[in-house]
Amino acid sequence: MKIEIRGVENLSFRERQVVVLKEMGESTERIAKKLNLSPSSVATLYNRAKTKGYEVVIVLPGTALGLAGADDMDEGEV
Repeated sequence: MKIEIRGVENLSFRERQVVVLKEMGESTERIAKKLNLSPSSVATLYNRAKTKGYEVVIVLPGTALGLAGADDMDEGEV
């Protein structure tokens, strides 16, 4: 599994840090402590990043879904 953040080029360095940690499930308080920021600064950075329109995409290989080789089958096979 791979996580991709699209539109990250529109974010500041700090916004990127906050977004990555938030999308990984970290709490505002833990992010604040980790980045040496106040919780309100973390919330501001995250909200500002959301207004800039980034998108989180999870990329799964076909094998993870049991779909490996599905394109290789003949049309008559199911």
